[in-house]
Amino acid sequence: VTASHFATLNEMFGNRTVCGIGRGDSAVRVTNGKPTTLDTLRDSIHVIRELANGRGVELNGSTITLPWATRSELEVWVAGYGPKALALTGEVADGFILQLADPSIVQWTIAAVRQAADAAGRDPDAITMCVAAPAYVADGSKESMAHMRDQCRWFGGMVGNHVADLVARYGEGSAVPTALTDYIKGRQGYDYNQHGRSGNTHTSFVPDEIIDRFCILGGVDEHVRRLSELRDLGVDQFAIYLQHDAKDATLAAYGEHVIPALRDVALAKS
Repeated sequence: VTASHFATLNEMFGNRTVCGIGRGDSAVRVTNGKPTTLDTLRDSIHVIRELANGRGVELNGSTITLPWATRSELEVWVAGYGPKALALTGEVADGFILQLADPSIVQWTIAAVRQAADAAGRDPDAITMCVAAPAYVADGSKESMAHMRDQCRWFGGMVGNHVADLVARYGEGSAVPTALTDYIKGRQGYDYNQHGRSGNTHTSFVPDEIIDRFCILGGVDEHVRRLSELRDLGVDQFAIYLQHDAKDATLAAYGEHVIPALRDVALAKS
């Protein structure tokens, strides 16, 4: 179904889609399910990519194809945080999605993905690196920063839910950086009925420092600085989360100021 969905979109609109995939979170947890295993994720990546690119694949004892999808071209990007998920990404994915913009964690995860790709005989440079995080453009005054942090605190809670799984799996003192794990010590649970919502009631444990690191907040110059830093660390694409009260203003600022400024920086360096 997933492969057919993407192949259909590609047929309708040209090859413009990317399949982002992970072990599963809110979609399975709200139905009392659990995230799938990495082995199942690996198999799913193979099946989805082969079918959505018009190739045959063995599934449930039969060779399955989408014969109408011969012109479809689909990349599969994998989202993850832990060492094993990062290794899988480097071994099989076309792209990597990291849901936070902290430079130190970006550096660690990209290095892990690239190392796994190299060990698997793949070209690490062929893997697209994507950071996805909230961005909020406003002036950098004390009052404005406090408001932006409160609007984006939900993101620290969402990431914290994944981090809690990592701590449970790998334990404290593992290869996972403390910059990612330490802040969840005050976490007391997560309400998926408020998943991804600004102003939710269960993220008070998230400190301002985490919001400042995981998100991109402030004036245009600060966004340009942070995005330039991410680009220098190997990030190819930044996906904006806009679950806050300044969606239109932030998008306008990116279109009118941030993106042109980044383009000018790139031209100056070339």
